[in-house]
Amino acid sequence: MPDLTIAEESPLTADLALLFERHTADMHADTPPESIHMMDRTELAIPEVRFFVLREGDQPLAMGAFKQIDATHAEIKSMHVLTEARGRGLSRRMLDHLLDQARAAGFARLSLETGVQPTFVAARALYAKAGFTECPPFEGYDEDPNSVFMTRTLA
Repeated sequence: MPDLTIAEESPLTADLALLFERHTADMHADTPPESIHMMDRTELAIPEVRFFVLREGDQPLAMGAFKQIDATHAEIKSMHVLTEARGRGLSRRMLDHLLDQARAAGFARLSLETGVQPTFVAARALYAKAGFTECPPFEGYDEDPNSVFMTRTLA
């Protein structure tokens, strides 16, 4: 079985199309359009974003990113694991990688926005288990009945 690797890549890499298609479909599955806060591939391809891909051999199975808000605060963006690869701990592996990379980049706080819909139950549980707690909306967000905002400090 090929080794799992996580590396920083461009979100515009051609073989990531399926990850982005599935991520977009999941975000639109049961969330009203005005409450979808995902960034598309081109929006992720900016200097303020660090984008990572988890691969098994050459096959991309998961992605995750964080976007700088200010000198000490960043936001998790575009966490997604392909459905057929779920149940293997890959979400936690990607989240741990994002936490480590954000800490190494000098951020003191990492926050996120996720949905309240059933689609996001597992994600909210993952974040809570990793030490994230609910918080008010942060940079660029307003109160939204379809959103949950979470944050944690990076020690």
